[in-house]
Amino acid sequence: MNEFEIISVNISEKKGTIKKTIETALVNKLGIEGDAHAALWHRQISLLPVESIEKFSNITGRAFKYGEFAENITTKGISLRDTSILDILKIGDVVLEITQIGKLCHGNKCSIYTQVGNCIMPEEGIFCRVITPGLISVGMKGIWLPKVFRVKVITVSDRAYAGIYEDLSGPAIKNYLSSFFMDAKRKVVVDNILVPDDEEKLSKVLKDAIYDNVDFIFTTGGTGIGPRDITPEVVSKFIEKEIPGIMDSIRLKYGENLPAALISRSIAGIAQNSVIFTLPGSVKAINEYISEIKKNILHISYMIKGLDVHNI
Repeated sequence: MNEFEIISVNISEKKGTIKKTIETALVNKLGIEGDAHAALWHRQISLLPVESIEKFSNITGRAFKYGEFAENITTKGISLRDTSILDILKIGDVVLEITQIGKLCHGNKCSIYTQVGNCIMPEEGIFCRVITPGLISVGMKGIWLPKVFRVKVITVSDRAYAGIYEDLSGPAIKNYLSSFFMDAKRKVVVDNILVPDDEEKLSKVLKDAIYDNVDFIFTTGGTGIGPRDITPEVVSKFIEKEIPGIMDSIRLKYGENLPAALISRSIAGIAQNSVIFTLPGSVKAINEYISEIKKNILHISYMIKGLDVHNI
């Protein structure tokens, strides 16, 4: 069930203190107006399900008030721990982006922990930042919209484009990524396109994907040293921040047993809101590259959105 209800809105003037309930709140670009957590950071608004509060009440034998665990919004009807970073919560006109699931417990250093004797926010709460401001009130309905990652896979090959042989590398990337995101319980849409080793055609496809804010762009083919291998040169014109470590480590890892792997000129980097990876054109090489890239792919997607997941 992706729908939920707001049963309490809570604010406090100081961090780490129990919040008082209010009926209606103005949400601005920094968070809830009048709340201590409203600031230019990733934990502007906190949410906690009433189901978690009730469960904890049954365990402790004590009733807890809304806001007692310092949550800004108390929800009903949704398991917030099932949400993921970058998912969207929409409440009326207000749009929130989930930026953190749970948090570190500060124990006796936290006044809530001292007063309540324990705290369930570290395990049951989530945090958001404001995408679209507006008003929120008790009784309003909200909806959880899971993040759908969008991927463009571009096969760069004269012969595959001409139909001389079947494109196997593009579909291989799609299959690997679809399986990865499914295992990670994240949604993904992967689109494939085939272009020749032509700078103008490749540039247009890249430009369109970047303009469309596709999350990840994977090219396959054209990373060697042949006369028609132009993919890194074309892609590099769009990259604003290169990520050299990933491709360097892959070359070194597989180059130990297969020296030809060191000839690959694959690159990776950031182009506006998109992350681009240029992969070789063989299915075997794609398997090797994806197996390493997937270790960081979600981490990269958080960092490009300005989220310091090292401290989460």
